[in-house]
Amino acid sequence: MYEAFYGLKEKPFHLTPDPHFFFASKLHTRALSYLKYGITQGEGFIVITGAIGTGKTTIANSLLSEIDHQEVKAIQIVTPKLNPDDLVVVAAEKLGISTENKSKGQILQHIEKELTKLVNSGHRALLIVDEAQNLPHESVEELRMLSNFQTNGKPLLQSFLLGQPELRNLLQLPNMEQFRQRIVASCDLKALNQQETHDYIHFRINAASEIDETVKLISEEGIDKIYQLSLGIPRRINTISDRVLLYGYLEDKKYLEADDVQTVIDEINQESVESDKVPLNLEESHHPLKRTSANNAFKEQDTRSKQDNGLEDLMPPPEKPAPNNSGIPADIIEDVAHLRHMLQEIRYTLETSIEYKLKVSRYIDNAISRKLKQLKHLSNEELKEESGDSKQDINEQKEG
Repeated sequence: MYEAFYGLKEKPFHLTPDPHFFFASKLHTRALSYLKYGITQGEGFIVITGAIGTGKTTIANSLLSEIDHQEVKAIQIVTPKLNPDDLVVVAAEKLGISTENKSKGQILQHIEKELTKLVNSGHRALLIVDEAQNLPHESVEELRMLSNFQTNGKPLLQSFLLGQPELRNLLQLPNMEQFRQRIVASCDLKALNQQETHDYIHFRINAASEIDETVKLISEEGIDKIYQLSLGIPRRINTISDRVLLYGYLEDKKYLEADDVQTVIDEINQESVESDKVPLNLEESHHPLKRTSANNAFKEQDTRSKQDNGLEDLMPPPEKPAPNNSGIPADIIEDVAHLRHMLQEIRYTLETSIEYKLKVSRYIDNAISRKLKQLKHLSNEELKEESGDSKQDINEQKEG
């Protein structure tokens, strides 16, 4: 909508992960380096975790755009809760193997044959599992079993797991010890710090620019306000920055100052109040993925940034899980809890998407109304001036 107004060839802050807009922060560069390292090694597991919106899928897409597809056959799975049998079926179908009327054992045999064929032809398979926190631990164990396929001592399949922080909790379980021993590298993505937020916004704007010269659309003070509201989460930064640029387009401003950004923030907060929700810079305590306050998030980010996210943080925790005294089988309780969690995520995602579109529509309507009032006011002023000029001309003619 506003691309031509700012001299952009595309929207710089769309929410769909795009490798063209991959921003190489310190942690994101480290995570991508781990993925590339894993490819060169051809063995073990790489685990990349991070909260919603921190850029895990963007990293995976960046990796896929850089690898040599003549050498590596990449298989990407965005997983719901797949049980071990379903996981095997999905992996087989991604490899082009028909699974109809075949037992699990037969499917596994076909998978091994296909992977061996790839290796013998100078290729190899790379399995990327996104949203891996949704996998039950039995399915993660199935991934480990798939990694046992070998030919001449060389693994036939390599797997990368990307997921939310719950994935790390899953891998800390005591029965995941064998899987942990095969993790060659792990990284937990964090939010961007303040300087990285500045660099991120400038990078995306210039990546979308039609010209080679550096473009600045938002002031440094304005970006500070965006950082405070977004907590440095890239997806939130995108949402707020997109709204700021839309505001500038509707107000005919090609450079947005801190006051302009604050106006947008006030509108967002007001809309949140009208929707009986807290502002974006506060965490929604009822949402399963947003349980800390803004201040705690800043403290947590500062603390974690000083820690090295190595393999030792995947060791099992000492505390034991609470016993189940309800009489309901543990697997059923786990399934129900997981389904409830997934439904909450789906509901939250749908509500957020619909509300954002409604808010943008209302915002555009209000902006158009303001513009019409301004035009009407200017027209009235011009009519008054023309009327005054006409009276003056008549008077001058009479005097003449």
